[in-house]
Amino acid sequence: MTQAMLEIEGLEAAYGASRVLFGIGFTVDKGQIVALLGRNGAGKTTSFKAIAGILTPRHGQIRLNGRNLAGRPAYRIARAGIGYVPEDRQIFPEHTVEDNLTIAAKRGPKGEDYWTVDRVWRLFPILADLHGRIAGRLSGGEQQMLTIARTLMGNPALLLLDEPSEGLAPIIVAQIAGLVRQLAEMGVTVLLAEQNMHFCMAVASHAVIIDKGHIVYRDTIAHLKANQAISRRYLAV
Repeated sequence: MTQAMLEIEGLEAAYGASRVLFGIGFTVDKGQIVALLGRNGAGKTTSFKAIAGILTPRHGQIRLNGRNLAGRPAYRIARAGIGYVPEDRQIFPEHTVEDNLTIAAKRGPKGEDYWTVDRVWRLFPILADLHGRIAGRLSGGEQQMLTIARTLMGNPALLLLDEPSEGLAPIIVAQIAGLVRQLAEMGVTVLLAEQNMHFCMAVASHAVIIDKGHIVYRDTIAHLKANQAISRRYLAV
């Protein structure tokens, strides 16, 4: 029997008077990689900001292992075990690669210390080679890897990956996909926001489609791959 790690129920969010999320709901089971798919402006990043506490929801529940975190400050949500990798990366550009990691180091919600600098070097050998480089001088792909690694240093129970393939060359996207698959093999639970369906097909097991702030589809990636009508209606550009 699968265990729901993240449960979103009736989640509503807005920017001022502009409503973006209209009572969305879905679950992410422990060990799954779930892709939240949708076109630009569909509500993917807003969903992530609400889950991470950067945007305060107007209504609904965000339960992590049964504990409702909706409306809590972002730092408390992070301490509870949700790690957020934003789409714009937000590295510390004047600090070294290693500094970026050590700044973010903390134990998990139950005292976990699985992710250490040494473990990150093993998973991200390219970062190990660049450990002393100023982060602002890294390429876009290197910065994306650093942002993921930095988030892992907080030993999260759940990783939110927001548009990890955005703006990257195809060869770098393939490397990021390989990295996400490695994380899955290590048992990391991931909620992935993407509009790159090919990327999601390569890494995710399940898909949730959001359109104009509403959840319109939930199923396995295999079923989505076979459902061309849904793909054309909600994902085609």
